[in-house]
Amino acid sequence: MEADKLRVLLIDDHTVVRAGFRMLLASQDYIGSIVDIDRGELATKEYQRFQPHVVVMDLSMPGIGGLETIRRLCKCYPEALILVYSIHDEKIYVERALEAGAKGYVTKNSAAEVLAEAVTKIASGKAYIEKGLLPVNNEIRIKEPKKTPHKLNALSPREFDVFRLLSKGLNAHNVANELSLSYKTICNYNTQIKAKLNASTSAELANIAMVHNII
Repeated sequence: MEADKLRVLLIDDHTVVRAGFRMLLASQDYIGSIVDIDRGELATKEYQRFQPHVVVMDLSMPGIGGLETIRRLCKCYPEALILVYSIHDEKIYVERALEAGAKGYVTKNSAAEVLAEAVTKIASGKAYIEKGLLPVNNEIRIKEPKKTPHKLNALSPREFDVFRLLSKGLNAHNVANELSLSYKTICNYNTQIKAKLNASTSAELANIAMVHNII
């Protein structure tokens, strides 16, 4: 019966990706209704309306971004069970997602059965981190996630998104387009980020990112 199956809220800004994951999830007998949305700004409202068992979402999205979406969902709905699936496999992204409130993390290049297993584990109240993403026991890391390096931990979720793009060499206009924010807003973030990280140039931002394996 449909009532016995899992309801999944899927959040990703790419239509093709949403369609692919919707097909993958729908092929599982235990998955019932699936609702997909294209940005984090809609997440809390859709969560309230749909009441999903599991939220499956990307991290790299325009607007408020994935980390801030997780934070807002968990603030409004502490019971939310969130699984991140992301192109990023660096440890710092996993840690930031867990600190924001996610209960699991898998990469987009993982096998289909990995995502399916992750959804079932998280729906049952357990944690799930794809093998190899973290060097220690997943359960311990999720209960008491290690804080990211102190400098980067000073950044808000959105500042971290901006920092990541700037450190890759994107200019303010490129970052503004990527995150669907204004040029002026990105310039303000740039100033705040440099102040928090005690950096004065883009090269110093890139160096910090390299030291912490972000680029």
